Amino acid sequence: MAFTLRNLSVLAYANGFTLWHYRTGDDALSALDRDDFFHEAGDLITPGDIVMASGSHGARMGAIARKGAHLVLNTL
Repeated sequence: MAFTLRNLSVLAYANGFTLWHYRTGDDALSALDRDDFFHEAGDLITPGDIVMASGSHGARMGAIARKGAHLVLNTL
């Protein structure tokens, strides 16, 4: 699955923290584990933000962290 910016939306924002929702559709949640998955949203998402992802294969919640030059999702 490729990241699609239109599937990312803000649920809440306060004090520099953002709670996001990402809709995966029919794609496997395991794609979220790729180091470069959130690269396209790098100017929006920051380390410490929380992402809730959901789709037809279930749901996952994680915190964004920096791994080298990439932003990655660490499952909570």
